[in-house]
Amino acid sequence: QVQLVESGGGLVQPGGSLRLTCVHSGRTDSVTVVAWFRQSPGKEREFVAMIGLANPRTFYGDSVKDRFTISRDNAKKTVFLQMNSLKPEDTATYYCARNSYYSTAPSNFPYWGQGTQVTVSS
Repeated sequence: QVQLVESGGGLVQPGGSLRLTCVHSGRTDSVTVVAWFRQSPGKEREFVAMIGLANPRTFYGDSVKDRFTISRDNAKKTVFLQMNSLKPEDTATYYCARNSYYSTAPSNFPYWGQGTQVTVSS
């Protein structure tokens, strides 16, 4: 059984930083990927970042490129999302998801965490 648990969300001022953590369980293979998505009220779920567990390949959504960094510690089965230079428009619920191939479409990810809230505001 695959499970994912996010943590690290909170309230931060514009320009500040947060680090989100996703701890996942279950068997992985050579093409397993873990991704971060986000969703705010009234908006579609948006791809944020993705990393392969068996290689260093990463992908980022255009809105977060050069500000967010995804990384992983496979020994701890943990994926991180370092968020810098946060903007009010980054406010959303952030979800960790796992898939068996590279994709940025939320509908292709069968496994999801419960989400962690990030609020960027003064």
